[in-house]
Amino acid sequence: MQFDLSIFNPKARSLIGLDISSSSVKMVELASDGKGGHRVERYAIEVLPRDVVSDGNILNLEVAAESVRRAWKKLATLTRQVAIALPSSHVITKKIIVAAGQRDEELEVLVESEASQYIPFALDEVNLDFQVVGPAPSSPDEIEVLIAASRKEKVEDRVAVAESAGLIPVVLDVESYAVLSAFELIEKQLPDGGKGQVIALIDVGANVINLTVLRDGQQLYVREQAFGGNQLTQDIARHFGMSFEEAEAEKRRNNLPEPYETELLQPFLEAMALELSRALQFFFTSTQFNQINQIVLAGGCAVIAGADEVVASRTQINTIIANPFAEMLLSDRVRTKSLLTDASSLMVACGLALRRFDE
Repeated sequence: MQFDLSIFNPKARSLIGLDISSSSVKMVELASDGKGGHRVERYAIEVLPRDVVSDGNILNLEVAAESVRRAWKKLATLTRQVAIALPSSHVITKKIIVAAGQRDEELEVLVESEASQYIPFALDEVNLDFQVVGPAPSSPDEIEVLIAASRKEKVEDRVAVAESAGLIPVVLDVESYAVLSAFELIEKQLPDGGKGQVIALIDVGANVINLTVLRDGQQLYVREQAFGGNQLTQDIARHFGMSFEEAEAEKRRNNLPEPYETELLQPFLEAMALELSRALQFFFTSTQFNQINQIVLAGGCAVIAGADEVVASRTQINTIIANPFAEMLLSDRVRTKSLLTDASSLMVACGLALRRFDE
């Protein structure tokens, strides 16, 4: 078993959350505010050229590493230790119940034995790790253990990109877990801290919608659907005769001619809201639930002005834009307006940066 690069690595003294998505490199560095909360020290976003990362796979390690290096320079920090994450689709996770009171060595043997039943690869082809979640719900004499495994090549690609950029990966996480860590900060902002509410966390990225439905911190449902901001970028490129890269840059600057909003943006937002509505219908038809109390909209598409209003109108569900930094202090280096614009796309990077404060 390989534990040299742990998916659940212990606390690092100073740490940057590094998110390498299909459209950009995002970095967040947090510090303690001295009162049990957090302060945003700095953050940076560097747009990735098209097709460098696709479906979570890094297709061009050199270009990805150069983009990470540029983002780190923008960050202007001395910290080189980073927490990185694998896409959920690249990680097999399984919770098992085992007898309490076992030594780590005994747990390792058990985990390896259990993992061989669930992982469709030879164990020497995977990075495997485990974390004790806590007492088993059904019995005080047993504990719940989370196993996580990923193909070594998937791990090695991300490690290679970070190291080629001059950084030191010390934590390897899973994107979905990083998002849930950041979501805990958002949940506190909801009435009654979100207790008892069924909440749909919807991340709309460049190519994919990720829907996670939660209640009291427990995942009720997860769904991935093909749809994303690249569709709007392609429409812009076609309509205005631009390259994809030019269209993406102008979209981000919100610097497009007059007919853009009525002819392209509004139809895109309506299509996005329809896709989200369909995703929620799948949730209702495949579970015993028939109601969502709150939608939290995250990802790059959430920053589009009016996205929350269009989604709320289509679904008839109260919708807010994700901002895990809302109750954090900001250092002098962070511009409030810029962070407010970018916050919803920084969920993974924020969740990874929080690993600095792990017990």
